[in-house]
Amino acid sequence: MYKPLPESVTIKKSGIHDLGLFADQDIKQATNLGMTHLKVGDTIFRTPLGGFINHSNTPNCEKIELHADSQEPFKKKWNLITRQNIKKGEEITLRYTFYDV
Repeated sequence: MYKPLPESVTIKKSGIHDLGLFADQDIKQATNLGMTHLKVGDTIFRTPLGGFINHSNTPNCEKIELHADSQEPFKKKWNLITRQNIKKGEEITLRYTFYDV
């Protein structure tokens, strides 16, 4: 069954902006939460995971660029990796690099 978010993450009302991603359980540092963005041609698309991440100047996650193999129709993809341990209930944040804040 397709699940747009990892089991450790949920969407809730955010104190940063509108809705955000929150840890549904404790998440360890260096956990790969999944793909947030992919690039097809010159266009960058957000996945459901990437659509709810709020910006922070002191983020607890970062986007890691992964190069797609020659069998994939897109050139680049980015996954969300935790930079530190994240406690249950804590908002998952990222420093925006694709969009103006």
